[in-house]
Amino acid sequence: MKDILSELEDRRKDARLGGGQKRIDSQHARGKLTARERIELLLDEGSFEEFDTFVAHRCTDFGMEKQRPAGDGVVTGWGTINGRMVYLFSQDFTVFGGSLSETHAQKICKIMDMAMQNGAPVIGINDSGGARIQEGVASLAGYAEVFQRNIMASGVVPQISVIMGPCAGGAVYSPAMTDFIFMVKDTSYMFVTGPDVVKTVTNEVVTAEELGGATTHTRKSSVADGAFENDVEAMAEVRRLVDFLPLNNRDKAPVRPFFDEPGRVEMSLDTLIPDNANKPYDMKELILKIADESDFYEIQEDFAKNIITGFIRLEGRTVGVVANQPMVLAGCLDIDSSRKAARFVRFCDAFEIPILTFVDVPGFLPGTGQEYGGVIKHGAKLLFAYGEATVPKVTVITRKAYGGAYDVMASKHLRGDFNYAWPTAEIAVMGAKGATEIIHRADLGDPDKIAAHTRDYEDRFANPFVAAEKGFVDEVIMPHSTRMRVSRAFASLRNKSLQNPWKKHDNIPL
Repeated sequence: MKDILSELEDRRKDARLGGGQKRIDSQHARGKLTARERIELLLDEGSFEEFDTFVAHRCTDFGMEKQRPAGDGVVTGWGTINGRMVYLFSQDFTVFGGSLSETHAQKICKIMDMAMQNGAPVIGINDSGGARIQEGVASLAGYAEVFQRNIMASGVVPQISVIMGPCAGGAVYSPAMTDFIFMVKDTSYMFVTGPDVVKTVTNEVVTAEELGGATTHTRKSSVADGAFENDVEAMAEVRRLVDFLPLNNRDKAPVRPFFDEPGRVEMSLDTLIPDNANKPYDMKELILKIADESDFYEIQEDFAKNIITGFIRLEGRTVGVVANQPMVLAGCLDIDSSRKAARFVRFCDAFEIPILTFVDVPGFLPGTGQEYGGVIKHGAKLLFAYGEATVPKVTVITRKAYGGAYDVMASKHLRGDFNYAWPTAEIAVMGAKGATEIIHRADLGDPDKIAAHTRDYEDRFANPFVAAEKGFVDEVIMPHSTRMRVSRAFASLRNKSLQNPWKKHDNIPL
């Protein structure tokens, strides 16, 4: 009996070593942690339960039968983050460069199936050279099996991908279908075709970092939601994100203890809006001042900065925030900001996370670049996302809400539950100057008359009261009371029940 027990322990030691100490040292030299070290950082201490420790590949071509390391390049299992269950897989770059084989894929699929069955998030730590070439089409089939599970799990359990090394070719499509993608600066990259292929086909010379590094994907492509300095920070931030999310689409987001007064008054908000309507202010200041303990987890911070998305807590409960940012492009909506916000709104709706919207939008960004790029369809994505959402929706208009952009930003007409406005709100078809020049075109030659007409238009429409008279705004509130009013609104909506008509699925304008 003792011999069998010692053999088990020896086999476990071999499995834990992955590709061997030399390759582990090489991984550390690159500034990267091993697959198991990452799991230890991510999960609560001692909570990891591993599956398929001894699974080995079945390939016999190209001499592969002589190398059959236990685990086959991926560590899978489940554990807890602050006491709440998650499933995860962590690719081991020290074993065949983390390449995906048939059995490697089967291990990942088993974990994803269990996550859906038991209603818990899936976290994928990607560090892989791609498909295992020696296995040919069996490896490609393995990718497709994983993809199918990503699709089935979408909107059922949260899926988080952390890119902590290379992720190339077919491997990129699994993270692309997950809810959140995080990268590590300088050590991770994602691309469909690498720099060598790009040079051969298009004659472009580009480095891996320029083509698919963390900076590229967080600022230019919007593929990634955030980038972190190193593996340790990445794991800590993923833990923080999971704390905001429900375990599955039938569960509510966790309620955390909070030490902030729900009725807290913020007098400084009364002077947040500048006297000059064309002067910007930082919308993040408002978000931080109404959130519990000023805690805000921003999503896609470096992309489309004219709109802000992320999670806060109100009375300990998770709320998704979408807010125009007047500091960038005057808060205009454009192609990138519409896509960014629409995807975030749809995630919140899929997982029953209430949505808080702060509005200061002068309209859609004009120009040929936007029109040729399809701003009509991209803008419609955000409109569609808000309109189909059945979760509690509270909207606060702080300043400008002009034209179609007013409608798009969670207006009353898109089934907004509580629509508040500050006294500084201006709800109109367009700004006073533009409107005056159209209405009083005959007086364009007389600057004094145009100025008088502009003042008259501002007096009549540059306020929230016309909309309030029509019931499009539920209440005009004092800025300093925003936290209290919004908190009470969400509290009253906790039992909201709203169903859309039955359909197989919608056809959002993609």
